[in-house]
Amino acid sequence: MTVAEWLPVVGQGILETLYMTLVSTLFAYVIGLPLGLWLVVTNPDGIRPNAAVNRIAGGIVNALRSAPFLILLMALIPLTRFITGTSIGSTAMIPPLVIAAFPFVARMVESSAKEVDRGVIEAALSMGASPLQVVTKVILPEAKPSLITGATIAVTTIMGYTAMAGVCGAGGLGSIAINYGYYRFQPGVMWAMVILLIIIVQIFQEVGNRLALKSDRRIR
Repeated sequence: MTVAEWLPVVGQGILETLYMTLVSTLFAYVIGLPLGLWLVVTNPDGIRPNAAVNRIAGGIVNALRSAPFLILLMALIPLTRFITGTSIGSTAMIPPLVIAAFPFVARMVESSAKEVDRGVIEAALSMGASPLQVVTKVILPEAKPSLITGATIAVTTIMGYTAMAGVCGAGGLGSIAINYGYYRFQPGVMWAMVILLIIIVQIFQEVGNRLALKSDRRIR
């Protein structure tokens, strides 16, 4: 293929990779953010300790995190087909990507929330703040820089998953690397896609670092 023929293929691959990554990250946070906060709240040292609930939620998160992504992807093909009507393509990869990513997001959120100074939380509770107010008015604002850093890590991790999903016909740069590079014995194509993925990851990393720095009130 000539350069002119490659450009639309690569351009489409970049768009598909960004589509899968960003949409999956969004839905992973819709599930993972409240779940992570719930793990913090119900922790034995949390503002509403509940050992049974915390253990069950933590067990589900740990079980899903332990499953290798490619095995999980294949195991979820019936669910993927039920939700999207197909098991191949960029849209079809979003359900397994979300299921693989939200436990990781939940743990990232839990870790960020636990970094909040306990004294600040105790002060809010002593002034009559409800658990919901403590979460929304204290924990989330105080943990914002760490949450943004965690989101950056989540985005880059999910992007790595999209590359692996190329094995199952996901589309995107991973699919180009496998179909045009590996299967057709063109290592140059494969390495070009790897370099493109690295560049995109670095862009997300830089943007995330800048946003986290701007949101950190401790340096002002």
